[in-house]
Amino acid sequence: MARFLLVEDDETIGRALRASLTLHGHAVGWARTGHDALDDAAKGPFDLVLLDLGLPDLDGVTVCRRLRQQQPGAVIVVLTARDDEMDVIVGLEAGSDDYLTKPIGLAELYARLCVHLRRVESGRQVTSGSIVLGDLVVDVTSRTVRLAGSELPLRAKEYELLLRLAADPGVAVAREALISDVWDAGWFGSTKTLDVHIAALRRHLVARNGERAVPAIVTLRGHGYRLDVP
Repeated sequence: MARFLLVEDDETIGRALRASLTLHGHAVGWARTGHDALDDAAKGPFDLVLLDLGLPDLDGVTVCRRLRQQQPGAVIVVLTARDDEMDVIVGLEAGSDDYLTKPIGLAELYARLCVHLRRVESGRQVTSGSIVLGDLVVDVTSRTVRLAGSELPLRAKEYELLLRLAADPGVAVAREALISDVWDAGWFGSTKTLDVHIAALRRHLVARNGERAVPAIVTLRGHGYRLDVP
């Protein structure tokens, strides 16, 4: 479990992000202003700060710079609607470790956060922007998946589903968490779509198997799925 500080003034986005992170077992503090974020950061250490630059009281870049001073060991990921290259540069120079532009799907967001947390916590083999699990490489930046050097021709939701499972290898992920992250928290369609996409992913993995041991998606009846890596 990681300790997150979410800095987001938009109630709808904030509730969705907090619910998703909490669902995955993390402790989440939520600050709606820059001043509240700095007060929270002064009270204790956080593993990761998810910071919206568009705050109502303080300039987000200033908050980022001060958070870096208060939390030198934390990963700071900027989440913003701005996509200007200069904003990216300024945010990184202020001390952020990564820069994500809204809108972004919860599955991709969570995977990016997990990449950063692994660098800090576990020492697993992770390269910049990628999750590397043996012969399986999920490149978050290019949205591609390679198995034993060959690219898998995944559709968008297949990619996001594999990305979500690869973010927590060996961990049981509930069906509700997968539906929330890959589709959305307000999904009202049949959950059978999840099983269909899981079946498609398995076909892709088996087709590229050859003589190699490949990751296996394990069904946990009554709960969800788990990605096991040989």
